[in-house]
Amino acid sequence: MNLKIVGVGKMKEDHWSAAQAEYLKRLGPLAKVEVIEVTAERLGGSVSDEEAMRREGERLLKQVPDGAAVIVLDRTGQQLSSEGFADLLRDTGDTGRTVVFLIGGAAGLSPKVLVGSERRLSLSEMTLPHELARVFLIEQLYRGLNILHGGKYHR
Repeated sequence: MNLKIVGVGKMKEDHWSAAQAEYLKRLGPLAKVEVIEVTAERLGGSVSDEEAMRREGERLLKQVPDGAAVIVLDRTGQQLSSEGFADLLRDTGDTGRTVVFLIGGAAGLSPKVLVGSERRLSLSEMTLPHELARVFLIEQLYRGLNILHGGKYHR
């Protein structure tokens, strides 16, 4: 399975980077995973939230390969159990298409990115820091693939 995670901004804290690295290492035998960080816009000043979303959205979409299944993380998206997420991975990933997860910046995702997605997922109704959202997603990818492969990680 080919997975691609494209997020706005860099991991700024070492503990988030370490957590991401650990789960990416665990994912290695289960899937090919690529993580790409696109530049975040500075909010405030002359850049409106809408302009920031538009610019970041263009950067996100440039990283989506042709024919990919695009899933965005959005607070208005569907919440799934870990088992439901595993089913989504199976159903989407077994098509042979690259599954791309897009994570927006502090202002959110542009309407163009939302409209172009196949699915919207919400990790929580609560607001999460983008670094935590990325680690949360990567851990759930590991958990979901572990479920699909009959591993013991998920109990």
